[in-house]
Amino acid sequence: MFDQTSLDLRLRGATITFFDDGQSRFFEDGRYTYTYANDGGTGYGYFTVMQDSTICIEFVTGFSRCDLYVTDDRGRLIVITASGDRFPTRP
Repeated sequence: MFDQTSLDLRLRGATITFFDDGQSRFFEDGRYTYTYANDGGTGYGYFTVMQDSTICIEFVTGFSRCDLYVTDDRGRLIVITASGDRFPTRP
């Protein structure tokens, strides 16, 4: 698990890519985009890094979500949704 500062430093200004080729981009100014694989569209919002290893995203559509960010035993970043789905990221 990450503390708030470590998670913020790891992701702010970064793009993470999932194994389905979807990409989450965390802009320096707090904006967030998720681009679906194969030019499947992009969701826009704003992210907040929380103290409990989670990032909450408020999408411009009004939808919001909070996901847990952890690493596995190989150091790979894993995103775990509120419903328990696990999404590993590419190295």
